Amino acid sequence: MKSALNSQLGEKSQVLKEQQQSASDSGSESDSDYEVFSEDVDSGESLSESEASQSGSSGDEGIANPENNDGLDNGHGQEDQSDGSELNEGVEESDSSEDEVAPRNTIGDVPLEWYKDETHIGYDLAGKKIKKKERQDKLDSFLASADDSKNWLKVYDEYNDEEVEVTRQELKLVRRLLKGKAPHADFDPYASYVDWFKWDDAKHPLSNAPEPKRRFIPSKWESKKVVKLVRAIRLGLIKFDKPKEEQRFYPLWGDDSSSAEKANHLAYIPAPKPKLPGHEESYNPSLEYIPTQEEINSYQLMYDEDRPKFIPKRYTSLRSIPAYDNGVKDVFERCLDLYLCPRVRKKRINIDPESLKPKLPSRKDLKPYPVTCYLEYKGHKDAVMSISVEASGQWIASGSLDGTVRIWEVETGRCLRVWDIGEAVKSVAWNPLNELPVLAVSAGRDVLLLNTGFGDDEEQKKIRELLRVETPQAPDDSDNKGPVVSWLQDDKHDGIRLRHFKTVSSVEWHRKGDYFSTVMPADILLPQKFIKKLETGLREVSCIAVHPGGDNVIVGSREGKLCWFDMDLSSQPYRILKCHPKDLTNVAFHRSYPLFASCSEDCTAYVFHGTVYSDLNQNPLIVPLEILRGHTSSNGRGVMDCKFHPRQPWLFTAGADSVIKLYCH
Repeated sequence: MKSALNSQLGEKSQVLKEQQQSASDSGSESDSDYEVFSEDVDSGESLSESEASQSGSSGDEGIANPENNDGLDNGHGQEDQSDGSELNEGVEESDSSEDEVAPRNTIGDVPLEWYKDETHIGYDLAGKKIKKKERQDKLDSFLASADDSKNWLKVYDEYNDEEVEVTRQELKLVRRLLKGKAPHADFDPYASYVDWFKWDDAKHPLSNAPEPKRRFIPSKWESKKVVKLVRAIRLGLIKFDKPKEEQRFYPLWGDDSSSAEKANHLAYIPAPKPKLPGHEESYNPSLEYIPTQEEINSYQLMYDEDRPKFIPKRYTSLRSIPAYDNGVKDVFERCLDLYLCPRVRKKRINIDPESLKPKLPSRKDLKPYPVTCYLEYKGHKDAVMSISVEASGQWIASGSLDGTVRIWEVETGRCLRVWDIGEAVKSVAWNPLNELPVLAVSAGRDVLLLNTGFGDDEEQKKIRELLRVETPQAPDDSDNKGPVVSWLQDDKHDGIRLRHFKTVSSVEWHRKGDYFSTVMPADILLPQKFIKKLETGLREVSCIAVHPGGDNVIVGSREGKLCWFDMDLSSQPYRILKCHPKDLTNVAFHRSYPLFASCSEDCTAYVFHGTVYSDLNQNPLIVPLEILRGHTSSNGRGVMDCKFHPRQPWLFTAGADSVIKLYCH
């Protein structure tokens, strides 16, 4: 058995010698390629020795070593080339399952950007997340690369999230590709050409016949055809299309649409075709086309333009069909249509109706705004005419036609205090200062300043001193002008009563809380300064509200129209919104949110988004948001007043049904 093994090793060593000799004869090209790695000669020699030892791993080293020594004597270039060829053959012929490493990435053929912000990269067979490797800091990775001598051979594989070390053989292939050469050294780019379509033993050609004479003389049949075509052209039987003569001069400043050539020609417009008869006009139509007697009687009650022109009937044969009564009339009308009907070709522009609508932002992007009814405040016995919210948003005051003023807690709906005024309350207004919780109430000719009782002892002491009036003095008769308002102490309600000489319809505080104003139908001429006039174009203005910025105003009317004025832009309305079918009772702006609302006697309140930009070149953005319903009509009246919460996007509405509603987002 040992002699048989020695004979096999001898044959392998002989084959190895022949391969090394063929590699040495292949030229200087392979030698020059491997001279680049002259610094790695020692490693190449150790690689060849290890391969040689593997080839002789059967146990007889004495026979394998002489063959390897002979290979080493041939030179380093030949040795590297033979080693490379053996490595290539080993890679191609390898059938080991260890070489097939499953990829660590299991996300499939999808972009890696999808897992950019994730901590894992795919899932394993058990469904668990495959965590990404922790990336080192740039400074730590730089120091590690400086200490690692093989760092220049490492490449980061982003797909599998791991570092791959390039082998020496792969590096040789890369360098050959960078030089523009074939990756393998045994490839001959200048191989001799092999003509596959020629062979030396071609003794029998396809045909040995000589070339015919007709291939070398003109054809007489072609000459006869040419003579025949020439005669036809001379006789005019064959005519050629004349080239179009281009115009030498062009009207440089002329208009093509108004040219005389187009104006002299009328575009032909075909007459409209009459409607073809259908199943209804048949002499024996189906039963579903024949109307009943009730339907025929209902036709008599219709207008002439709505009444059907023809009523189908059934006949047994064509002979029993009578003459058509309106035949001559229809023919005459058809002739009039063809003769007198003007037909004009109109250019119709196909425009998408959706493109004509203004592009408004989505309502989802404009949230928050009041949407649904959250709470109801019940206690009044008649219509609630006015409401006012305290500056902190914790309390709300309401005045009703039942002669009472009530204070409610906003979050719970609990009624805290009730004043019986004795007259119908038209308006209530809370002082905008937190440290001065005073309520102004207008009822008939009086305006009451009431102490609500909120605040600490110091604030209450200050309010009592403020709401104390001395006994009024007798008016001076020498002056014809009497006082417009008389200040009286009201001990019943622990406040001040301001007596006017006419009915007060409204009361409103200044934003600083140091004074208030009242409105009454009286002709009192006082010195005043005209600043600006706004032309609404409305019949009667019912309410007005000023934007917190002070440059925009909304005005409501008895016609159900809402006008937005940009006072920096013009005295004319910037937008006119026709939203309510009945009279507008009040309009209001929110202090901090870009919201405004309107209420009407149609028992609804409309909420709008209104953004005012600091850029004067950009117009305000007005978007309708929500229609709030819930109040019922009483004596033909609906929602009487609406106010926004000072801090939240909530809306309070007071209705003629004696109910106050809170709408939240």
